[in-house]
Amino acid sequence: MLPSEEGGAMSAKMELVELPRWEMAVYWFLSFASHFYSFYQVHRFSKEHEESLDREVQLEKGFLIWGFRKDPTDFEWSFWSEWAWQSLLWTLTGHAVVSRLFGVYLPQSRKVILTLYGMLAAWWLLGSRGIAVLMLHLSVSLAVAQLHSPILCWGCALLLLSTLHISSLQDMQRGWYDSDERYYLLLFSTAVCALRCISFSLELCWNPLLVRAPGQQRSSLQFRKMRMFIMQLYNLTAYCFYHPLFYNGPIITYRDFSQQMEKPVCKVSAVWALCRIMRVCVWWCLAELMIHLMYMHAIQNNETYLNILPPWALGGLALAVVQFFYVKYLVLFGVGSLLVTLDGLNPPPLPRCVSIMYSFQGMWRHFDVGLYKWLIR
Repeated sequence: MLPSEEGGAMSAKMELVELPRWEMAVYWFLSFASHFYSFYQVHRFSKEHEESLDREVQLEKGFLIWGFRKDPTDFEWSFWSEWAWQSLLWTLTGHAVVSRLFGVYLPQSRKVILTLYGMLAAWWLLGSRGIAVLMLHLSVSLAVAQLHSPILCWGCALLLLSTLHISSLQDMQRGWYDSDERYYLLLFSTAVCALRCISFSLELCWNPLLVRAPGQQRSSLQFRKMRMFIMQLYNLTAYCFYHPLFYNGPIITYRDFSQQMEKPVCKVSAVWALCRIMRVCVWWCLAELMIHLMYMHAIQNNETYLNILPPWALGGLALAVVQFFYVKYLVLFGVGSLLVTLDGLNPPPLPRCVSIMYSFQGMWRHFDVGLYKWLIR
């Protein structure tokens, strides 16, 4: 038998066989039963030690379930929830309205208007000094990208990110704001913009936009360089200040953004949009329900509680923390992905449920798909 024939025979033997439905039903039942029982054990432990946990972390008054308190110790969820109610929901809604109006009546001006809107929304929260910091990062990254050296682009990005750890700059930037939350918002925005600057700079290195034409005068060439630099800065600004993805992602590479941004606004029905909004609301309610019923983050931060947890509750705690992380990013990425889809872009797929992934390779590829594509690009 030839090697190719042996390989064909082996692949035929390795074909997957579908399990009987009754067996799949048994597995699903056991999986859900173990999940809910372990979560119940965490809930019991949380209620038994509620008073001591309240003294340590100051549990908040719950609002989703009457008579229940809420675990506020997951910084990321508490941070973005507070900003969502204060301003982000309103600015994102405004983006959807502006994008829809200009996409229908002035589609040729939509990119310019969305860039201005994104900068205005960022200025409202970060102030003029925060915008100046971001524009400085963008300008320096673009200037280094003119050398068309990926190594220099990466070095510049890492150097700019390292400035976030300089104590004197931290103290100065904290003094710009009346609360630490606004300073953290500037840090998050700078870090996410750094990823976009890297993507833009590398695309510029791999696909130079400026081509020297033979026989041109030096003055004409200098004028073209300046004009091209301004256009590149505009494109980079439009990419970095795109409001639905400005603060938290998901990450979209510049190549995908530039190609898809030229597409017309996606025509969707009101029923489709309402269903997507309701789905995000269900995820948000599920996340809030978890931190109302289980004080998992407060428990995991205390070694004493970890030592006295029963085995089922300990397993349930680990599972609850991971599942909450998954649902949290369904909400954070789901809102941005909804608006991106309405703008005619194709967002990365939402995170895949961690309970159905059996390898870290799958976790790496399918949880934050946008970051994975950004890295391999």
